[in-house]
Amino acid sequence: MGQTDDITATEPPAVRTEPNPKWIRGRIGATTVVDSRATRFVWEFPYYPQWYVPRGDVTGELRTSDRTSTADGLGTGTHLDLVLADGTVIEDAAKSWDHPELAGLVRFRWDALDRWFEEEVEVFVHPRSPYTRVDVLPSTRHVVVRVDGVIVAESRRASILYETGLPPRYYLPPEDVRTELLTPTTTSTGCPYKGVARYWSVTVEGTIHDDLVWGYDEPLPESADVAGLLCFYNERVELTVDGSPAS
Repeated sequence: MGQTDDITATEPPAVRTEPNPKWIRGRIGATTVVDSRATRFVWEFPYYPQWYVPRGDVTGELRTSDRTSTADGLGTGTHLDLVLADGTVIEDAAKSWDHPELAGLVRFRWDALDRWFEEEVEVFVHPRSPYTRVDVLPSTRHVVVRVDGVIVAESRRASILYETGLPPRYYLPPEDVRTELLTPTTTSTGCPYKGVARYWSVTVEGTIHDDLVWGYDEPLPESADVAGLLCFYNERVELTVDGSPAS
């Protein structure tokens, strides 16, 4: 029994991983660096997976550097520099881990490559989870947004965006928002399901609430119905839906 316990204690923890059936490609300029039909999803943390690529599906030399890092559940990671055919070196382009379930696989730093694709569709920001779904549903619910007790938006024409694991978001027509209180900021964020958002601050009775509102001018196809609409952070305003506080 003692020997069995010792063996169990030295086994590395299981990594959440599964096959990715999609054809994945990554490019630097016009050069395809990653071309794989055998990537794996690996959850380094709970929110979304990374793509792990067989070394044989990488064009260019992956040169082992003297840099390493550690991560819970993954073990020790060796940093890899990518050397392209023209001699260009991209430092820390990828990592390989010593966990046995990840043998022969590498994970690229997202911004080490210029563009990533699932089949023929470009993916932005990070890989998309196979377990995340986005639905945008038109609604006639009575949505009211107050900031510091002042109504800044009221609508019965919201489009509610439901995204797995996140609270519903209420996107409102600009006509139902007091846009004279909004000031555009330079902030932008990216989402692989929605696209690139821009932001506005809200000024109420002299108080500025930074980056309280966001919207997508050209959302990605699955979120196309929120184009041109405005959304407030539920958690930073007083938002009621049909008279009850929103979650």
